[in-house]
Amino acid sequence: MFQKSRSPIIKVILLVAALAFVGFSIIPIFEGIRESQQVSGTPTSAAATPDAQKNELQAQEKGYEVVLQREPDNQTVLRALIDTRLKLGNIKGTVEPLEKLVRLNPNDSQYAVLLAQVQQRVGDREAAAQTYRTVLATKPGDMNALQGLVGLQLQEQRPEAAIGLLQETLEAAPQANQENPGSIDEFSVQLLLGEVYAQQKRYDDAIALYDQVSKSNQQDFRPVLGKALLFQQQGKTEAAKPLFQSATALAPAQYKDQIKQLENRASIPANPPPPGQPAPAPNSTP
Repeated sequence: MFQKSRSPIIKVILLVAALAFVGFSIIPIFEGIRESQQVSGTPTSAAATPDAQKNELQAQEKGYEVVLQREPDNQTVLRALIDTRLKLGNIKGTVEPLEKLVRLNPNDSQYAVLLAQVQQRVGDREAAAQTYRTVLATKPGDMNALQGLVGLQLQEQRPEAAIGLLQETLEAAPQANQENPGSIDEFSVQLLLGEVYAQQKRYDDAIALYDQVSKSNQQDFRPVLGKALLFQQQGKTEAAKPLFQSATALAPAQYKDQIKQLENRASIPANPPPPGQPAPAPNSTP
């Protein structure tokens, strides 16, 4: 919800191919919305005018603030206040209640990751980076925090820092998984590293990594799709076709149509040439 848009290949891989990830920016933070509606007793009417809706939301916000003066640690109301302020467009106003939820739920990194995303959205990148690092200090394999910090570093034009972070995570994985089995998903970290390589146009590194993880995960469609998208990005549509077909065959049913749509876009030029002029060669690099 709170992250800047990425390059098409990064966006697609993270959206379509990250089956092992919890969901980078789709974090279930409003589990208490239904409960919060019960607290307020006055859910916003869909038929109300925009001004009426705003007035109603502002009234709900004040009500939640009054409750929190008596019960500052009421998590249901804190979540409801966050939801209401988001609806009002007051993203900065969600920082304080999120900080309380982080303090009240030290073992639930979802709130910390969302707090970091909000901090990043309002321009406090230093605080966002520190929040991500706090999570990773105790949970180095938390993919939400790892992807969040990598995305922040890329946004700051620090790709080498992002690559170094992922490489360090992979180096630490064997020992971490020996001490706490499954604590770092090496495959998912490798995929994310491949995506960073791709965004930085380090195509040879990305392809080598996708080939490597494909050998050890032959039934997983994600590295195959990643390689297909790389070829497509380079204009190598003929080389990409069999990879798209393989990825479609390997993918769960709910992803097959999306992969086919990605394949079909390769045949549609982003900027068609004027009439009478030849189209670029299919294997040329954009």
